[in-house]
Amino acid sequence: MAPAQGHFSDQSDGADSTDSAEGGSVPPAFRSAVDALRSARLRPELEVEPTRPPKRLAPHAYALEAAVVDGEDDLADGRLVLLHDPDGHEAWQGSFRLVTLVRAELEPEMASDPLLPEVCWSWLTGALDARGLSYGEAGGTVTRASSHYFGALGERRPATQIEIRASWTPREGRGGVPDTAGHLVAWGDLLCQIAGLPPSSAADATVVTLPQRRGPQVS
Repeated sequence: MAPAQGHFSDQSDGADSTDSAEGGSVPPAFRSAVDALRSARLRPELEVEPTRPPKRLAPHAYALEAAVVDGEDDLADGRLVLLHDPDGHEAWQGSFRLVTLVRAELEPEMASDPLLPEVCWSWLTGALDARGLSYGEAGGTVTRASSHYFGALGERRPATQIEIRASWTPREGRGGVPDTAGHLVAWGDLLCQIAGLPPSSAADATVVTLPQRRGPQVS
């Protein structure tokens, strides 16, 4: 497995703080959490790089985007954002929050599976649980959308996309720093799961899977 690669911008002395209203220096806990993200070792199918984090969600934020790649095909992609408010956040029940968007294209007939949303949500919680991670206040949505093509586009195959939007609070450990590297690895497991890849370990194999996952498409 390869470490998550990327670089910090020059802003905030090596860690991204997207809300400039407070000014000041980056909290050591946030710096340590971001450093852990950068050092996480992920499955080789994942390509990860830093991206511009959203503004105004928290005093400090750092974001990564990733894709599950098979040759020239992207089987799934997503974004993970680490938020930090040193004063804590009542809704988070902590000072850190992880926010994600994950999406992939599935076989069209899977859209009619009544268990699809529940199973996809179990991929997220199952990935966190399989890694033994402590978290709370998890919430989110699972959305499925089907596209059918007509007219000049009529030769295209129908497509169904599944999208998971979620956030959760990683429990803080020593020094008030959560295990962000572990959460990133679990998030990578989720991306690979939704892409239809086999589990990388026996622990991952306990997560429920869906049949007839779409593989790489021939252009």
